[in-house]
This record gives sequence, C-alpha cells and structure tokens, in this order.
Amino acid sequence: MGQKVHPCGFRLGINQDWRAKWYAEKNYARFLLDDLRLRRVVEQKCLGAAVAQVEIERPGDEVHLIVYSARPGILIGRGGQNVEALKSDLEEVSGDKIRLTIREVEHPEFEASLVAQSIAGRLEERIPFRRAMRQASFRTLQAGAKGIKIMCKGRLGGLEIARTENLRQGQMPLHKIRANIDYGFAEAHTVMGRIGVKVWIYKGDIIPKTKEKSATAETSEVPQGT
Repeated sequence: MGQKVHPCGFRLGINQDWRAKWYAEKNYARFLLDDLRLRRVVEQKCLGAAVAQVEIERPGDEVHLIVYSARPGILIGRGGQNVEALKSDLEEVSGDKIRLTIREVEHPEFEASLVAQSIAGRLEERIPFRRAMRQASFRTLQAGAKGIKIMCKGRLGGLEIARTENLRQGQMPLHKIRANIDYGFAEAHTVMGRIGVKVWIYKGDIIPKTKEKSATAETSEVPQGT
C-alpha cells in the first residue's frame, strides 16, 4: 500500500489539508478541469521560480490562487510585471477573475517537490544521478529532516534499458498515519529521454493536542479552634 497510495492523500483530513478548497454540486467537473488548467499554466510560466505548491480557493465568483515559491523575487519580477502577466494568462484560461497571492517558502530543503525539481535540474545538466541524489539527501537531513527517500527511474547513465535507483536515509514510516511525510515528483528531460524523480521527506510526527480537563476543587477554609 505504501507504494501505491499518495502519502499526502492517505493523510487528508488528519494531518494534511486539501490544496483545492471549494465545494460544488453542479459544476464540479468544470471546476476540476479549470483547476488542472490553472496549475498547468503556473507550471509552464514559472519554471525558474521554484514553485512548491499551488492552493486554489473559490470564494464567490472569483478564483483565489496561493502560490508558494522559494524564489518570490523571480516570480514577482521588476515592478510586478511577471505577476501581472501571469495573472492575465490565468484569467484568459479560466475566464473568471483571478486573485493571486505569492508566499515565500522559508526552507526549500523541507519541500519534497522542490528537492525533486533540484535533482531533475541537475540530471538535465548531466550531473551523475548518484551524486545528485546523495547531495540532495545530505542537504535535507542537515536541515533537520528525520528521513528521506529518493527514487529515480529511466535511462540512468545513458543506458539502453531503463532501471530504478533508490536512496533511503533515516526513517520513513509510510504507514504511520500521524507521520508528517511530504511527497514530490518531477521529470528530467534529458537527451536520452525522460527520467522520473520521486522524493519522500519525513519531517516528524504530528500529535493531536488533547483537551486537558482542568478540575478545580473548591477548598473550604476550616476555622481553627482555640
């Protein structure tokens, strides 16, 4: 089950939140396709901005996009030109009014999607895949993660037969519900073909807070007799 179930979807409603926060009874299919188009536009237009994730909300008639980026300066541009261009492209695709918010990712080493993008970028630069995997895992563990798992699959090293290489360091409890595990996927477009990169990062356990019942006992003062 750990190889087939998405780690974030497996924990939705427990310690993971939805990345599309809206509800619809009649236009569900249209909104779902609209979300896919919006995410595709952000992925294509913000290649160098290190976008970690995109959250979509639909309050009323407008669409609110929250883009988490490790390089918000590149995403915003000089004088906000890139943001305005991105907003116009999103409104052209969606047909609705778009409200765009950009938030900075303080620790890129903790985001599995950014780690996967970093490894894929190094593979496109013809860096040996084992070195790229080891360096990425070292930086993540140095940042304070409890475990990391990296999987690369494709024609690694330019060989004719595709194969899979795994690197695992630290703990990786995929079946523990309270485990805070982030998952990311990226593709490296090399001369020999595409190479898929999957990254799991174990950040620790999320223990729910229990409400402590404070029992207040009223003590009555007994007058001291003489």
